[in-house]
Formats: sequence, C-alpha cells, structure tokens
Amino acid sequence: MDVHVLRLQPGDDLRGALEAAFRDLHAAGAPAAACVVSAVGSLSQAVLRYAAEPQGLLRVEALELLTLSGTLGVGGVHLHASVADARGRVSGGHVMPGCVVRTTAEIVLALLPGWSFERALDAGTGFKELVARRL
Repeated sequence: MDVHVLRLQPGDDLRGALEAAFRDLHAAGAPAAACVVSAVGSLSQAVLRYAAEPQGLLRVEALELLTLSGTLGVGGVHLHASVADARGRVSGGHVMPGCVVRTTAEIVLALLPGWSFERALDAGTGFKELVARRL
C-alpha cells in the first residue's frame, strides 16, 4: 500500500477534485484502485444524497467535514461523508458534485497496488456497483 496526501483549496469541489487527483495519479502510473483513509476540513456547501432518495439535498452553510470514506477506481468513485453544522448537528450521505471546500480539506488516500476498482451496472440495485479485481 502506498499513501498519497491531498490538500484541497477553498472553492474546490470535493468529489470533482478527488476524481481528478485519482485520474492524474493513475495516469502517472499509480494503481487502478484507492480508498480514503482519512479526511478533515470544512465545506461552504454540501450536496448529500440520503438513502433511497433520487436527488441530493443542497445545504448552503458553513459545515465541518467530519468523515469521508469510499473507493476510487478507473470506473469512478463512491464516497460517503458526514458533516456538522455550526450547532454540531451531524448529517451524512452519498457525496454528490457540489460539495465545495470552505477553508481546506485534508485527504489521505491509500493506493492499492494489485487491485483494480471498476463500476458496472447491477441489475438488482439499478446502480453502478463496485467490481473489485485482484490483478
């Protein structure tokens, strides 16, 4: 396992920046699979999709990024996050485009040599689900 550390800047889209960073790492020879090990930071807005909901919910307010977990692969990313508002109320869900970094987001990725993460439509769920292959 190799580790890569990212610091996202104010205004960066959390999901988009992670997708771009992974794409660049893979193009430079990094493995075709990674996972989020650690993440902290803040968001000025978040778009999180809750279980069984078709759309994400936009929250425009100062939020602390408490957790971020997920997988990154050549076929896409699957990320979940929890955030807290100024009163400490916590919510979480599937990370959609539109989660905008407020001050910083410090992300630690584990690059997983010997693995490939892809996504394929699963007839049972109706979603593109993880297809993990040992190389």
